[in-house]
Amino acid sequence: MIDGTYELYRAHYSPRPEHRDPLGRDAKATVGIVESMLALLHDADEAVSHIAVAFDNPIRSFRNDLYPPYKSDEGVPVELHAQFDAAEDAIRALGIAVWSMHEYEADDGLASGARRFRDQVDQVRILTPDKDLGQCILGDQVVQVDRRQKKVTNESAFRADRGFGPDSIPDFLALTGDSADGFPGLLGFGKKTAAMLLGVYARLERIPADSAQWKVKPRGALQLAATLVDHRDDAFLYRKLATLIDTVPLAESLDDLQFKGVPRARFERWCDELGVHRLKTAPKRWH
Repeated sequence: MIDGTYELYRAHYSPRPEHRDPLGRDAKATVGIVESMLALLHDADEAVSHIAVAFDNPIRSFRNDLYPPYKSDEGVPVELHAQFDAAEDAIRALGIAVWSMHEYEADDGLASGARRFRDQVDQVRILTPDKDLGQCILGDQVVQVDRRQKKVTNESAFRADRGFGPDSIPDFLALTGDSADGFPGLLGFGKKTAAMLLGVYARLERIPADSAQWKVKPRGALQLAATLVDHRDDAFLYRKLATLIDTVPLAESLDDLQFKGVPRARFERWCDELGVHRLKTAPKRWH
């Protein structure tokens, strides 16, 4: 399962050559994400059997109603924003299922797919470096893959690196904040302090109000405990923002996600529409 929004941004800001369609519209990101997906489908190490790509379209969700400063479409380059729909069409032209999120976010779609299909396959691989998705990791059953770093993180690797379990990611972000999503966290709580506390207590509500009762003693514990008491409601709101919804209704069954090959006629038509004739022979598996 792939974070399509991340892939689209990565393609837009990559040093790859510019590309305009026959009507003169910027299509660099759209072509880039298709090339990225073709590389994935051809990757013997991934051995893709079933696949879906989730998109934020638009970059706004129910979380904006809970917290107006939450990330939105504001600031997205016009030429990139104009390709959101085109990118989804391009992925469909590859014969890949698309989860287009509206009320929810792409991350919610990925979390829902992981929960729904994890018991039906050998392994669910979530392809994104986004730290939010760490909360979906489960043993070796659900893992997170960073394609750029060629890094696979299962639960044991996550715990060894972070010092706490995947379930605590929303609590961690509530304390430290998430600049990408637009919420600040609590003053004084850095990554080491938050990890130290959550490694022992796992959840915000389990952290004693009195720092004298803490089983770990981070620097400035007295002030940190006071901050947590004074801003408890803020922390719970931030945790709610960081908690992924894993019950989004997804129309596709597992069989619908099976990759059977690139539909030749549809893909060649897409190549003509975008003016990328060189890609007509790129797929190695046709349907």
